[in-house]
Amino acid sequence: MTSAPPVIAVDAMGGDHAPDEIVSGAVRAHREHGLRVVLVGRGPEVAAHLAAANATREISVAHAEDSLAMHEGALASWRRPRSSVAVACKLIRQGEANALVSAGTTGGVVATSTVRLRAQPGVLRPALAVALPTGPVPTILLDAGANADAKPEMLVQFAHLGAAYAHTAYGVTEPRVGLLTIGSEPGKGNKLVRKAAELLASVTDSQPPLNFRGNIEGHDLLAGHVDVVVTDGFTGNVALKSVEGAVRFTIDEVRSALTSGMLAKTGALLQRRSLRGLHKRFDSESYGGAVLLGLNGTVVIAHGDSHAYGVERACLLARDLVTGRIVDQVRRRLGTTGRAPAWRHRRGAAEEG
Repeated sequence: MTSAPPVIAVDAMGGDHAPDEIVSGAVRAHREHGLRVVLVGRGPEVAAHLAAANATREISVAHAEDSLAMHEGALASWRRPRSSVAVACKLIRQGEANALVSAGTTGGVVATSTVRLRAQPGVLRPALAVALPTGPVPTILLDAGANADAKPEMLVQFAHLGAAYAHTAYGVTEPRVGLLTIGSEPGKGNKLVRKAAELLASVTDSQPPLNFRGNIEGHDLLAGHVDVVVTDGFTGNVALKSVEGAVRFTIDEVRSALTSGMLAKTGALLQRRSLRGLHKRFDSESYGGAVLLGLNGTVVIAHGDSHAYGVERACLLARDLVTGRIVDQVRRRLGTTGRAPAWRHRRGAAEEG
């Protein structure tokens, strides 16, 4: 007997193109992939868009009288307790939904879902994980902005969170973990990185084991040398935006070169299949969005500029994480079944001594 597919609560009011593109993406996820979706937002407005798509009988709506504005940050969780994100989290807590997908403001979604769903037992701080366009399997970068100020112990947990994500979403059996810093040699970096490297190297008794490969530098982010890149949220967010900017610049330059003359256009026409595949690989919407790991629930934050395709991909990512039991995978890796991980005991004993 097969279990029913998970229910994805989609924030219909979040994103630059909400609610029309959000509703369209949810409809696509339901019709083309059989996902069970509930749209959360202002009932009449969402219902009108569903009616326009002739999908009123296919997708249910959970009313939320408020929404998070795109400029709002962490305080939004307290200012707007009846927002569509807050209502979606309530559905998850009550067992009426299994995951949240939102293209809303990252700070607001992170703060609201953290307050409403709470961190798993033993998790110091949840972290944002994003997929970098390395091939054939993406590289996971975290934290990408949830924790600007981190402690070394947090980076160790981020490594476990990223490994669980790489295994669940992309089937990597023994994810290789690298620590982002200013040099590949041991001992390079600031105090935070050096202590985190020491702790990561000392993790020998976790189950599954942590496959720590040492330091990596910024130019290795897209090289595919590791499966998980660990850093603090400030550095991670800067690195992510730098990669996104570089990719955008490169695509624009290639497009300009391929349309510079008749010969170039002919060559582009002959290579259109390869160029289409390259564009898809570097399209941020293809990866579904960032995942907030370490909570009692699955949260996927799509790009704020997401169109229907990006929302559809975010719903598919949420489904894969739920069916892969990402919350249980994190719990198993961190040993959060009533006891602290062994590395925490060792560090505590060392500090007391």
